[in-house]
Amino acid sequence: MPTLLLALAVVSAGLYAGFMLIFLTGIMPALARLPDQQFVSAMRRINEDVPRLVFLLVFGGLVAFPAAALAVPVEGRSDAQRWLILSGLVCAVLNHLVTIAGNIPLNNALAASETAATPIPDSEVRTAFEGRWNRLHRVRTLLILAAFGLLVAASLS
Repeated sequence: MPTLLLALAVVSAGLYAGFMLIFLTGIMPALARLPDQQFVSAMRRINEDVPRLVFLLVFGGLVAFPAAALAVPVEGRSDAQRWLILSGLVCAVLNHLVTIAGNIPLNNALAASETAATPIPDSEVRTAFEGRWNRLHRVRTLLILAAFGLLVAASLS
């Protein structure tokens, strides 16, 4: 069971790290070249479609699987492996905190701007959103890449 839990931790972290990295290196640079109206519209649609069941399962697994792997007693587990799993878990939790406290409120503000009583120009909406969202996204991408690397290292130790 501990080996399976650690494997699931590695897989969920790897899937999420890949998703974050593709967004950082491919999707956001492509969207950055769009005019304001198209950028704002595209990000609104992405934010509506991403949080679906598969995404939420992977997102939850980022914390649940390494926590479960640590909770299950393993005879012969080294201190190094324990610390690697714990460090990966901490990075995953920090990733979640950045997402929940930073990116999601920006996503919600972007969505709310669409139905604001007084229309907000797309250029203002984009200015309030894009730079902050990208900075937070870089942080959470680095955190999940670190979590993935630490969990892989734990599985190899």
